[in-house]
Amino acid sequence: MYIHKEGFATLLILVVALIAINFGAYCALSAEDLIQIVLAAASVIFFLMVASFFRNPKRNLTQNDDLVISPCDGKVVVIEETDENEYFNDRRIQISIFMSPANVHINRNPVKGKVEYVKYHPGKYLVAWHPKSSTENERNTVVINNGTASILFRQIAGKVARKIVCYLKGGETVSQGSEMGFIKFGSRVDLFLPIGSKVEVKLQDLVRGGESIIAQIKK
Repeated sequence: MYIHKEGFATLLILVVALIAINFGAYCALSAEDLIQIVLAAASVIFFLMVASFFRNPKRNLTQNDDLVISPCDGKVVVIEETDENEYFNDRRIQISIFMSPANVHINRNPVKGKVEYVKYHPGKYLVAWHPKSSTENERNTVVINNGTASILFRQIAGKVARKIVCYLKGGETVSQGSEMGFIKFGSRVDLFLPIGSKVEVKLQDLVRGGESIIAQIKK
């Protein structure tokens, strides 16, 4: 188990803050004071909780040109046909995956291919399961063409997650399952697939980024 690079600065700041707090308590209280002992224990637990948000476990990546792989860990909360009005301007199958604070927060490319579109949108911070979060929250949209179809996926910030990171640039070629970004402390990722794609998940299914099969692409 490794700590992701996105967590280094946050954890360093947290360590400094916790040391300062505990040193202040040490100076103000006796070594046997119960408050100091509880504070030290709580500091360790809190640090471990935050560190877990940035864990980077090893994954056995699923790679298949005909498949769309989950871009993140989480729970499938939406499967429906809808209008995609940012890039395609047509009907698509939307599949949304909710990332809780307990999930791994790394985002991965669901298909391999050429990055056709990358655009960041500032916005609100509605709760991630709100129907309007996909179009009104802070978000980042990416479209990848794998030679058969173009797949759009969108990183969406939520009430807690207010830091979206995307590593991709338009025109570059990416591999399936490789890291494309990070959403700190949870939130959601939406996928928009061509009508006719065979969806391989159900509502409430738990999926793993880079491993779980979301759909078979319509050819």
